[in-house]
Amino acid sequence: MKVRNDILNIMKLKTVKLYNENLYLCCLMTYSMLLRPHREIRCLRFSDFNKDFTILSLDGNRVKSKRNRILPVPAVVREEIVSRFESVENRNVNLFSMRRYEHNPSYFKGIWTKYKRQSRLLEPKQTLYSLRHTAALKVFEKTGSLLKLQQVMGHSSMTVSLTYLRGLEVKKLDVEDLPEL
Repeated sequence: MKVRNDILNIMKLKTVKLYNENLYLCCLMTYSMLLRPHREIRCLRFSDFNKDFTILSLDGNRVKSKRNRILPVPAVVREEIVSRFESVENRNVNLFSMRRYEHNPSYFKGIWTKYKRQSRLLEPKQTLYSLRHTAALKVFEKTGSLLKLQQVMGHSSMTVSLTYLRGLEVKKLDVEDLPEL
């Protein structure tokens, strides 16, 4: 079932890319970097990345938790950013508008809504944030660490991070899991 879901997710992303490349990059970054789409992603400039686009640095003024965030950039995201960078002359331009200004705050919400109306692959309640929630579960399943989840999500407290785990099925406790005397 997992392989089937992964294939379906890849198909969904390919159709998003065909529909709108900005929405595609937003989806990639929301899922693979767990960034918030409506501010953290929408306001990104090329200058927020290091020279080879392997690290993203956001200062606390641009993050909901008000804490600086430094994240590695996955190869698939880096490839998209590098291809966009080839067409600009200045690192101080927005990643999506390709100009000094960023799009309006509801830019991605509007594109997502239009895409969702014509897509047969999305569930009715799926939002851009659904990608972030799914990715949060994957991070926790992979690492088992609440601290890492909190860090990658950019949350100010673990309590907030715990809300993302409410849909996670917890393995039944076995007697072997308990400490021995």
